[in-house]
Amino acid sequence: MMETLQVLRGSLLLLLLVAGVCIDGYKPVIIVHGLFDGPKQFQTLSQYIRKAHPGTEVTTIDIYDDKASVAPLWVQVEDFRKELASIMQKADDGVHVLCFSQGGVICRALLSTIPNHNVHTFIALSSPLAGQYGATEYLKRLFPNYLKKTVYRACYNPVGQLISICDYWKDPHHIPLYLKHNNFLPLLDGEKPHKDMEAWRKNFLRIKKLVLIGGPDDGIITPWQSSLFGFYDSNENVVEMRNQEFYKKDNFGLKTLDDRGDVSVCVCAGVKHTNWHSNHTVFSSCIEKWLT
Repeated sequence: MMETLQVLRGSLLLLLLVAGVCIDGYKPVIIVHGLFDGPKQFQTLSQYIRKAHPGTEVTTIDIYDDKASVAPLWVQVEDFRKELASIMQKADDGVHVLCFSQGGVICRALLSTIPNHNVHTFIALSSPLAGQYGATEYLKRLFPNYLKKTVYRACYNPVGQLISICDYWKDPHHIPLYLKHNNFLPLLDGEKPHKDMEAWRKNFLRIKKLVLIGGPDDGIITPWQSSLFGFYDSNENVVEMRNQEFYKKDNFGLKTLDDRGDVSVCVCAGVKHTNWHSNHTVFSSCIEKWLT
């Protein structure tokens, strides 16, 4: 009888341990929102994650929401870093970051500048990772008196660099001015050499997986291939990621990640920019499997 009880206790303990792994084994997910939005836009996505992986701690960082999201990106990065650090330090097994639109560019900066971060997977959801050059409704909202071809005049100066979108506005017809006056994206891409390049590269390569998600019907990210690290040449022909100079020179570790087999690309047609985070097909096809 005693032996039977001991076997039953052992079996029950094993079941509890297995249940614990299933419930508590998922890494925390940190969501970084984009331009002109905030946590409320990510409630559906958070629900998808919790339903697919019960017990997952999901946090959408609640700073620089809505209109405040136009603040200079280096200022935002500093405050997002503090929020990220408070979650990471409690997660011994690491965290995943899911970063939407402008948030993906912010996350690039975070992962480059935080030494010893424990981010496992970086999911960039429809983000202008290689820059932005498009006449979108967001641009009209910020610069109602400028055409796409003249926005560089507003962006490529000290005042313009105080507006978030100018920090990744990349006019393919004015690259010398972009490199001279933009002090954000060219630094991340290693197109403007600086003393921290190697350290930033080392930090970025701490991630185990990079997931790039975008699609041709986005309507905001321009070119849409920027979400996959592609961008225009001077004739506005799209140059895909592996033909970009920053990739070929492996300036910030992107080629190394790719050579490791740790870059995953997911392209979805028919998805508008503001629908990426609420589209269940996008979640199930491109996101869910990486959040374990």
